[in-house]
Amino acid sequence: MNRTKNQIILGLLALALIVPCVSTTAQTGYRKPSKAIMDILDAPASPMISLSPAKDRMLMMKTERYPTIAELSEPMLRLAGSRINPKTSSPHRALRITGLTLKNIADGKETVIAVPPGAKLTMPSWAPDGKQFAVMNVATNGVELWVGDASTGRMRRIAGVTINSAFGEAMQWMPDSKTLLCQTVVANRGAMPPEPTVPAGPNIQENYGKATPAMTYQDLLRNPYDETLFDYFATSQLAFVNAVTGRTTRLGKPAVYSSVDVAPDGNHLLVTSLHRPYSYLHTASSFPRDIEVWDRAGKLVHKVAGLPLQDQIPLEGVPTGPRNVNWRPTAPATLVWVEALDGGDTRKKASLRDRIVTLKAPFKGQPAELFKTEQRFSGMVWGEKDGLVMIRDFDRSKRWSRTFSLNADNAAQQSKLVWSLSIQDRYKNPGNPEMKRMPNGQMVIHQSGDEIFLSGMGASPSGDRPFLDRFNLRTGKTERIFRCDESSFERFVDLLSEDGTRFLTSYETPTTPPNYYIRTAGSDSKQALTDFKDPTPQIRGIKKQLVKYKRKDGVDLSFTLYLPPDYREGTPLPTIVWAYPREFGDASVAGQISGSTKRFTTISGTSHLFFLLEGYAILDDATMPVIGDPETMNTTFVEQIVASAQAAIDKAVEMGVTDRNRVGVGGHSYGAFMTANLLAHSDIFKAGIARSGAYNRTLTPFGFQSERRTFWEAPEMYFKVSPFMHAHKINEPILLIHGEADNNTGTHPIQSDRMYQALKGNGGNVRYVTLPHESHGYAGRESVEHTLWEMTAWFEKFVKQQQPTASR
Repeated sequence: MNRTKNQIILGLLALALIVPCVSTTAQTGYRKPSKAIMDILDAPASPMISLSPAKDRMLMMKTERYPTIAELSEPMLRLAGSRINPKTSSPHRALRITGLTLKNIADGKETVIAVPPGAKLTMPSWAPDGKQFAVMNVATNGVELWVGDASTGRMRRIAGVTINSAFGEAMQWMPDSKTLLCQTVVANRGAMPPEPTVPAGPNIQENYGKATPAMTYQDLLRNPYDETLFDYFATSQLAFVNAVTGRTTRLGKPAVYSSVDVAPDGNHLLVTSLHRPYSYLHTASSFPRDIEVWDRAGKLVHKVAGLPLQDQIPLEGVPTGPRNVNWRPTAPATLVWVEALDGGDTRKKASLRDRIVTLKAPFKGQPAELFKTEQRFSGMVWGEKDGLVMIRDFDRSKRWSRTFSLNADNAAQQSKLVWSLSIQDRYKNPGNPEMKRMPNGQMVIHQSGDEIFLSGMGASPSGDRPFLDRFNLRTGKTERIFRCDESSFERFVDLLSEDGTRFLTSYETPTTPPNYYIRTAGSDSKQALTDFKDPTPQIRGIKKQLVKYKRKDGVDLSFTLYLPPDYREGTPLPTIVWAYPREFGDASVAGQISGSTKRFTTISGTSHLFFLLEGYAILDDATMPVIGDPETMNTTFVEQIVASAQAAIDKAVEMGVTDRNRVGVGGHSYGAFMTANLLAHSDIFKAGIARSGAYNRTLTPFGFQSERRTFWEAPEMYFKVSPFMHAHKINEPILLIHGEADNNTGTHPIQSDRMYQALKGNGGNVRYVTLPHESHGYAGRESVEHTLWEMTAWFEKFVKQQQPTASR
């Protein structure tokens, strides 16, 4: 008891440590890694594609791989979980498309599309009929709307329209394929409100007797001025925009719209708007909201619900009242939503968890009950005909998922259990239903008679082998249409014909870059649609293989062994174990293989695979399963990851590829948490690299990863797995890297700040690097280069240059 009390006191002291970290290291500018690494970073990325709903054309998109640090340094407002560029009323960081090419599926003809100078385009949105596409361009002072003609490739800007993409869905097509529904910047909204120079008073939060647990969210509102800024940037004016004439028609009044969904009939809109009071502990997804049905004139037709601040949801629970409100895609205007039957508390025993209800236009009377789930509702997709709907529920205690099918138009017809399986059993995963876009723009399951199509990654003991199946809803029988062979990695992309006889795949091998092909069912031949070249031929000599082995307790493990291009057989190399722990309830599925060694090897960003160019062997994705009862498995987290790491090194040494005396370990996020724990609780590594991690679990007291217990329910475990509490045991050099603007739940930069102070205070060998303007992952070109320099320099000194085992 005394030991637990002392530990709790230490944890609370750790929570209270908020003294800024002061480095005694001389500061330098951004550094660059070796020329070999720089050459790979300079290589262009292969184009992305977007297939037209008509399946007759596709857009190929050239993207910017790494924005500059100057771009990341643009002003950024962090408001209610969003990051907003105030200059443009758009997300601060988003995918940037710099070029577009239109390609005909039938003849392969390509048309390069003229884009605005210095284009910063967003993902294109196809009209339901596939004859036009729309795209937004983030210009210097605002977001422009552009529309393209799919037959000619010509794009034109819609004058007079400035999009507000800071919050909500900025742009979508109406069912007529001629009109766009847009969120626009409110006319005459004025300049951004200035920050008060003198506070009006203290910022106060309070709670009286109600349990309101909250995760450790980032980018929250902090004061009344933040609330004012959120209202200013998140408020939009809805407007219909004619894609041909450019005519704009306003819809409703300006508000903070979190979503606007158009009914299949095009005459009703499901509008969700947020309102005050806001929260300083939750993101906008939990703010009070009104869910309403409007007509096309913006007139209120029906109020579905007015929901309060969602701050009293039980851990792992759901809110009470209507949730997941949507339109049925195959009815003109029928609402569908889910309601909890257990008060939203998943931990409470209940015979039924949820019910799904529907309400048809004109939305009078009580909703009709469609289905009840015994476990928590987890998803629903509609078929294109015969009233088909497939509903999933999920049992949290067993991590078990079930899928039911039923006819929503025939209440007398019993529902049918289609699949029942562990969500962690990759080998038995039947795949997901293939979807299609209907003429009204709605997405539904693609049906052909009594059959639907299923596609999946096809996990197997030899690695992923993607597939396409035909599944008969009436008989439950499956017919295989396509499966990747054992010498390549070929995945299904989309159906090109209604009956599934023609389809699009992406094909690659370790030495052949991914390209798109047209296949015909029943034939081994395939027609090339693209011819993307190898951007980095200098790394084709890299060798990789799947390696299987066992942990001392008999659990099956594996890693992908990567060897440098110039590797000589039988030479033990300095080695890096790079991993990410995962939790499993059953040892039989923990050892299942995922991924494929038949994929084309690419290296980008801050990938640890760059170490191959520096002469290391890499044990990539070395499995670190944490197995046990979901309620208590983390009690043995440390013992299990140490045993897994030891088994991986033993196997690599046995194979003759690893020098046991020169092994480093690294990981990102939860992998960083793992890295620090391995250094604290074992002596099998020479050094470690921990990026964007969390090291003190008392700072995430309401759970982490799959952990369901709170700090107050399991204080011993929280202390045991927190490397911060064992910093005095870490005697190997560790490199800590963290983005200064990390917005990932649980990995606030204070985690690395405090870990550095703990290590430094205990005389540890530690280097701590923070990256300005970077988030959980690192994007800026200068940041990427510097991170790679730090990583390679660190392991060069503390791993590679250590005395080899054979020389001792």
